[in-house]
Amino acid sequence: MTKKKKKLVVILSCVAAALILIVFLIAPFTISALVYDDVFGKRFETSERYRFYLDDFDGLKADRYEFASDKKQTLVGYRYYIEDEKPRGVVVIAHGFGGGGHNSYMDVAYYFAQNGYNVFAYDATGNDESGGDCVGGLPQGVIDLCYAIDFVKGVDALKGLPIMLFGHSWGGYSVCAALNFHPEVKAIASISGFHQSSDLIRAQGVEMAGDIVNALMPYVSSIEQIRFGKYAKATAMGGFENSQAGVFVVHSKDDTVVPIQYGYDLYYANYADNERFQFLQYEDKGHNMILYSYDGIDYLNEFSKTANEFFHGKNPTEDEISEYFKNHLDRGIYSDLLDRELMRSIVAFFDSYL
Repeated sequence: MTKKKKKLVVILSCVAAALILIVFLIAPFTISALVYDDVFGKRFETSERYRFYLDDFDGLKADRYEFASDKKQTLVGYRYYIEDEKPRGVVVIAHGFGGGGHNSYMDVAYYFAQNGYNVFAYDATGNDESGGDCVGGLPQGVIDLCYAIDFVKGVDALKGLPIMLFGHSWGGYSVCAALNFHPEVKAIASISGFHQSSDLIRAQGVEMAGDIVNALMPYVSSIEQIRFGKYAKATAMGGFENSQAGVFVVHSKDDTVVPIQYGYDLYYANYADNERFQFLQYEDKGHNMILYSYDGIDYLNEFSKTANEFFHGKNPTEDEISEYFKNHLDRGIYSDLLDRELMRSIVAFFDSYL
């Protein structure tokens, strides 16, 4: 073979290698990063129509705090309490993804406050009152929760109190994964949560685009590893193994946002006989309403149906919709939708770990 031919072969080999690299590595990684940023590269605000206010809850008090998270972004949290009640412990609430910050869980905070606990509920990065241009990714929830726990330990009114964690959806994952870094937590309640950050992305991705999403998951994992380091690898069961905390797991079998096999089923298969764990499965409460009583769910469904009929054929603005909610939503019912039997079970579980 002549030198010119050898040189040509080398050049063609390099070109082929570069094309393979582009097709099988760079392109999928780029696509994955674009999709990831499309989902998590934005802020979320609580809709005015669904917002809770202190006046909705008789006797509930709130103190506002600011604290820094990992990139020095300012997070805002509130201590919720009933005045003159001496707390037995503090419950840190981690909220879900996509609906804004902790405001949607103020009714949960009120219930805990009525039953002997102070509550610290905060807005995660990129949500409501907290800083950050965007959420960034699911591991950020674990990071923010860890910083919130550290902050709580230094608040005079909360210092020295046993720490419990409560989380729903994204928060349900976060409270489990945070045990990897905070084994001192006494007990947690994980509602509609999942085992690892990639689970929610996989579940929703498969629902929208089919099994092709599975081929992108290794790239998604790499993106999270680059951006979030050790927190990207934090899993729920890793947290369980790193802690002696009590774990109360709640899920509904018909949940389509976080299918039950990504959390509850996995935990049950591994820990059903472990005395630290308590499991509660519903058949028909879905994802967003799992904390509500059946009467509460019926009220919201009927209200939604009536509102849809009222606006049928119209193109209402957000202000018009908010005005409708203001005039027609019964605040007394809306602030008392919780499933009290479920909440009593969680409080009793937390009490057993004091």
